[in-house]
Amino acid sequence: MKKATLVTGEEYIDGAIDEIVFYNPDNGYTVCKFLPETGETLTIVGCFPPLTPGEVLRIRGVWEINPRFGRQFKVDHFTLTLPASAKGIEKFLASGLVKGIGPVLAKRIVGTFGAGTIEILTRKPERLREVEGVGAVKLREIRRSWAEHQDIRDLIMFLQEHNVSTSLATKIYRQYGDRSFTVLKTNPYQLSLEIWGVGFKTADQIALKLGMDPASLERVKAYILYILEKDNEQGHVFSLASEVGERCAADLDVPAVKVELALAGLLKGEKIVAEDWAGGRALYLPFFYQAQEEVVRSIHKLAGFPCRAPDFDLGKAIADTEKELGMVFSPLQRGAIRESFERKILVITGGPGTGKTTIIRAVVDIFRKWGKEVLLAAPTGRAAKRLLETTGQDARTIHRVLEFQPKKGTFKRNEGNPLRGEALVVDEFSMVDLPLMYHLLKAVPPWMRLILVGDKDQLPSVGPGALLHDIIASGTVDVVRLDEIFRQEKESLIVVNAHRVNQGLSLVYAPRTDKNADFYFIRQEDDKKAFQTILKMCSSSIPYKLGLSPLSPQIQVISPMYKGVVGVDNLNTELQTRLNPGREGLQVGSRVFRARDKVMQVRNDYDKDVFNGDIGSVLHADKAKYRLFVDFDGRTVCYEKDELNDITLAYAVSVHKAQGSEYQAVIMPLLTQHFIMLQRNLFYTALTRAKKLSVVIGSYKALYIAIKNDKPVKRNSLVKDKLVRLGAA
Repeated sequence: MKKATLVTGEEYIDGAIDEIVFYNPDNGYTVCKFLPETGETLTIVGCFPPLTPGEVLRIRGVWEINPRFGRQFKVDHFTLTLPASAKGIEKFLASGLVKGIGPVLAKRIVGTFGAGTIEILTRKPERLREVEGVGAVKLREIRRSWAEHQDIRDLIMFLQEHNVSTSLATKIYRQYGDRSFTVLKTNPYQLSLEIWGVGFKTADQIALKLGMDPASLERVKAYILYILEKDNEQGHVFSLASEVGERCAADLDVPAVKVELALAGLLKGEKIVAEDWAGGRALYLPFFYQAQEEVVRSIHKLAGFPCRAPDFDLGKAIADTEKELGMVFSPLQRGAIRESFERKILVITGGPGTGKTTIIRAVVDIFRKWGKEVLLAAPTGRAAKRLLETTGQDARTIHRVLEFQPKKGTFKRNEGNPLRGEALVVDEFSMVDLPLMYHLLKAVPPWMRLILVGDKDQLPSVGPGALLHDIIASGTVDVVRLDEIFRQEKESLIVVNAHRVNQGLSLVYAPRTDKNADFYFIRQEDDKKAFQTILKMCSSSIPYKLGLSPLSPQIQVISPMYKGVVGVDNLNTELQTRLNPGREGLQVGSRVFRARDKVMQVRNDYDKDVFNGDIGSVLHADKAKYRLFVDFDGRTVCYEKDELNDITLAYAVSVHKAQGSEYQAVIMPLLTQHFIMLQRNLFYTALTRAKKLSVVIGSYKALYIAIKNDKPVKRNSLVKDKLVRLGAA
């Protein structure tokens, strides 16, 4: 690849941003059209904070010839300035940078104060009341926004002086406001604990550039907390003290005594909690220790609370429901329904085709006839929607059931304001992590029945803990295990093979001539050939077979890995090129978002009411204001410039991201290059996401490894041990 050629020496240029062509929120790299005070519009490139058309800059850099884009100005330093001319001020204010001022009001303000507008905004903002349309409320909004703009500019300048990426400035200011400078100068490591997207490494870079001692106690403390956070992200509730000490001493090159001092300081300051158990010393972040204790206590307490018996003939009610649904329940199903009314807390677990949904429908129906309210919940929006469709009763995400309040970051439903109803049914419980269970149990009153339904053989939750596994393994809660495949499901190779995978048995294949089968294995040893097969399947074969658009969210590629030819990242790029080519889009880092693209939300956003794993379709890419509009099940959500890292392309997704969702068709590559991820529960989870068609493309060896490897990575959790201990007490 040819490099750009420098054509002149360094120089300064004053001007204003005209248009944002490209912005990478990861590092602030920006390409934009720049309008100098004198001369024609030029292209500038460099690392900037989020910019808005109309902002005025003094830039320093060099001219270069880019082999692909031609002549452009490469910026190595810049200062944010304010426009001097009335025309420049009007454009600046009309850009929307100052909240409360649009194009019409900007014209009026500049028409009143002319070139002195900036002076008025800074020193005499009360005079804005002289302008038509500026009342007391509007004045407060403008003053607040103008002060915030000035603070951010000062923060950017401070960071620039220390050669720190300015793309952090907006995030830092949003978190700390006028305390930003104090935090940066006293303990920059605070950023990694309190700002999403800022990890220890970024905070460490800032701290070291600001002159902090590499062997300082604050740095060691921050790294210990970083290790605990990383372990939480890997699904662990706690970390082992011995492992933390070794990692900390090795990575920071500090003596063990320094680590002990840092640990002692964190314990004294209640930043961590230590607990001795049979396997060693456990270190927790305080919330996870509290959550584990409360979850165990609540489950034990609920299981021991008296259960009010129904005041009707339960056997007759079950028989009546059978007739109404037009089916005959198996003995296990009938037992599960009965125990849902006779137990305070019950776990119902089973694989696909074993009747979990039928049981929920029957339980809901009988509670309704009893005149008692039953609540239905699931961890994800898609799972809740599916529950609503199968039962005919309102079903919501757990967050909605608990009435999450985004602005406060709390749940309205809790021990002081518990849920109302006779029973709460939680479907897809394998996806529920420890923190969410903690908040859920706080809101479950002693008189409410709790019915937990899930597949114990699926992957555990993305968040910390393995609750379904731990609760079942403790033996302290009644469990109904469904292991019979119903007659109508025995014809499905997806269902049959899912159960064979769990038993470690080889798969059953349909003859190639069978066009009606719902499971196929296509042998491809070579990753490039597997890749080409996936492209063909997604673009023509499967859409034709199922009568779907290639861009339908009902066709999903699920890959065990992110890297490689058939990894999530490469598949997303290539499938986008094949399925949605040619349209102009919004460039965000190495990604391009175009209208009709399949995209996925990658973190919970309670303000927007979209959650990790939700899939939508891009409606419009607004290049002028650098934002996207995405449709999520008929609801339009807007992503502003600094929120674009919250979504990613979703033509291909990881198995964890697909968990809790169902698709008409699933395509999964399975090759020996995926060795580290070839696990039984992972393959099983991917296989059971498909409703009508599952296609596995890969090698027999990889398939054999995945089926035989039934040793999933162990998660550090003491939920099972503590439940057993309480049960024996």
